This record gives sequence, structure tokens and C-alpha cells, in this order.
Amino acid sequence: MAEVPEPHAGPGQVRIRVEAAAANPVDNATRAGVLAGAGVVDQVNGGPFSVGDRVIGLSDRLDLPTKGQAEFVVLDTNAVAAAPDADLVAASTLPLNGSTALQALDLLGVEAGETLLVTGAAGAVGGFAVELAVAQGLRVVATASDGDEELVRGLGAEVFVPRSKALAEEVRRAVPGGVDGALDAAIVGVRALDAVRNGGGFIAVVAGVAPPPLRGINVRNVWVRADGGTLQELSGLVAQGKLTLRTADTLPFAEVAEAHRRLEKGGLRGRLVLRL
Repeated sequence: MAEVPEPHAGPGQVRIRVEAAAANPVDNATRAGVLAGAGVVDQVNGGPFSVGDRVIGLSDRLDLPTKGQAEFVVLDTNAVAAAPDADLVAASTLPLNGSTALQALDLLGVEAGETLLVTGAAGAVGGFAVELAVAQGLRVVATASDGDEELVRGLGAEVFVPRSKALAEEVRRAVPGGVDGALDAAIVGVRALDAVRNGGGFIAVVAGVAPPPLRGINVRNVWVRADGGTLQELSGLVAQGKLTLRTADTLPFAEVAEAHRRLEKGGLRGRLVLRL
């Protein structure tokens, strides 16, 4: 916890009075403040937003001294969107994880009617990826812990492979020849790559851990970026009932260190949220 100077909106920016900030695994790597949050605009300096607007936002610059885990955050207006019609605690789980999933699917380029493998499908990014893929008309094969089948099928997965099973063999049994693409949210690596057909696509969510591009598979990392259009699309899908906001637990801001410890342990279903 630290006292820092109060930020102010510069040209083309808004200042948001933060109400809730999601705690994400990337925070354990940067220890510089969460990327995503939700709150109410309380200062504007140009742009389409007004004081009092309920918004979600994403800060993708890791070297800033503070970001979403603060009373106020200043963002460019193109990194902000209207919040979905949900409480802001739940809405704060959407920007980073939803943007990662949607931008990964765009990068992967799997088309309607084709098959997609999602690893870590019960997690925050993986769960959004399943629902977004289904909304795009993809057939989803999902893998997660053995006890997560009901949850993952409820998100729309057509095929479920328990994590305890041999992944590639089970996927290829359900999809002869292999899936068209894989979104590796659980960092399974080569075991997930082996389930992809020759010449298919593979997206690794975490930078620097992508497997080698065997069998002509197009292997790439997704580097999430703040984009108001992406956030507005995600907010609209929540409003349409096509995306499910999942909060694992809510902690007061003073317990931020405990939130980071729980993140490091893993096994969360949904996101921890810090309430300011």
C-alpha cells in the first residue's frame, strides 16, 4: 500500500474513480498493479465520455507506476468502453481476460463450422474463449480439471476432455485428423499442439512459452492490447447473455497481498476482485 500523487486526465483521457479491480496472473509477474478494472468517470479532457459514466478499461503499459489497483486511474479514451449492465465488481473481470480471449481468436482465424481446442477452459481466459468461440459458430473441444465438465459444457463446449486423460489421443478420437486450431490458455504446450491438424493454428496465451511450429502449424503468441472497440464488443456480448462474468471472490483493497498469494496458488474459477 502506498500514497501516490493524485493523477489527472490529460488531453484525450479520462480519469476513472475505480470501484473494482480484477487481480490477474500477470500481476504476479509485474507487481506493478493490475491491468484491468471498472469504475465511474470522474474527470474528462476531451473524448466521448462524460462524468458519471460507468466504464471498464484496460491499461496495457506495464511500466507505469500505478494502474488499476488504485483509487483513480487515468486512461486514454480509446482504452475505455461503457460497462455492461452488471455490477462493477463483476464487470472488472471482463477487460483483460475477455480482450485476451477475443484477440486470440481473431489472431487464430478459425472460421465458423471449424473445430477449436481450448485448454484451461474453466479458467477466466479459457471460459471466455469457449463462449466467444461458440458465439462465432465454432465447434469447441475443451479440456480442464476432471470436476469441471459440467461448468465447461455449460459454457458451450461440445466435447470435454478431462485433464487426467491423454489430451491429443482423446481430442483426435472426437475429431479425426485433429482440430483446426488451439487456444492454449493453460500453457499445455506440445501436448495441445499434438491435437492440432497439420497446417492448423495454435495460440499461446502466455508470452515466451509457445511450442515449436511442428507439422506446419502456425504457432503464435497473443499480445493483448487495450482497445475500446474490443471492450465495447465484449460489453455487448455480456448484455446479450453470450458471455458469463465469473467472480471467484471479492477482497477489500487492503488485502491485495493476499489476493496475489491466492493467485500464485492457482486453481481459481473466475477472477479475484479487489473492491475499493
